[in-house]
Amino acid sequence: QVQFVESGGGLVQPGGSLRLSCAASGSIRRMYRMGWYRQPPGKQREWVAITDSSGYTSYADSVEGRFTISRDNAQNTVYLQMNSLKPEDTAVYYCSQVGSGNWGQGTQVTVSS
Repeated sequence: QVQFVESGGGLVQPGGSLRLSCAASGSIRRMYRMGWYRQPPGKQREWVAITDSSGYTSYADSVEGRFTISRDNAQNTVYLQMNSLKPEDTAVYYCSQVGSGNWGQGTQVTVSS
C-alpha cells in the first residue's frame, strides 16, 4: 500500500501563504484522483481539493480562488498552494488517493496573528 507523507505546514499570519507537499512512497501516475483534506480542531475531516489524471481540479467553496492543487507524477508528489490564508483555514491537512481511505499523518496549519 502506498504511504503518503505530508509536509509544509506551520504557523502563518492571516493573509499569508503556505505550500503543502504530499510525497507518495510509490507511483501516483495511475491514481486517478488525488485529494487534499483537512480536519479543523474539534470538527470532522472535510474535503478541500481534488485533481485527477487529466488535470481536472475542483475545490470546496471555502477555498475556491485561494488554494491551488497540483500533482507531479514524475516526483510522485501532490501539492497544495494556499494563499490569502484565514484563521478558519487552521486544521491538520491530509492528502490521499480519493476513496482509498489511506491517510498519512497530516501536517498542521495554523493561521493566527
